[in-house]
Amino acid sequence: MSEPHHAGLRERAAKGDRDAVDELIELAGERGDLAELRRLGDLGYRDAVDELVQRASELDDLTELRRLAEEGNADAADVLHELTEE
Repeated sequence: MSEPHHAGLRERAAKGDRDAVDELIELAGERGDLAELRRLGDLGYRDAVDELVQRASELDDLTELRRLAEEGNADAADVLHELTEE
């Protein structure tokens, strides 16, 4: 995706366009862009957090999973438990 298109999506998302938010989440998930998923999750988009847990799990990113679990994310805590119960 071009930077202008991405910037346009972010601008639309900032104005409350849920379609733009959904597209940003999907694109960030496809790219494995944990920083973008984290940013969107911090803005309150649960779908972004769910995608972040999924991607962190696939990458065995225990640091990210711990961070999410410490923030109270039960899914991250479950995945973290599964990955570390050896």
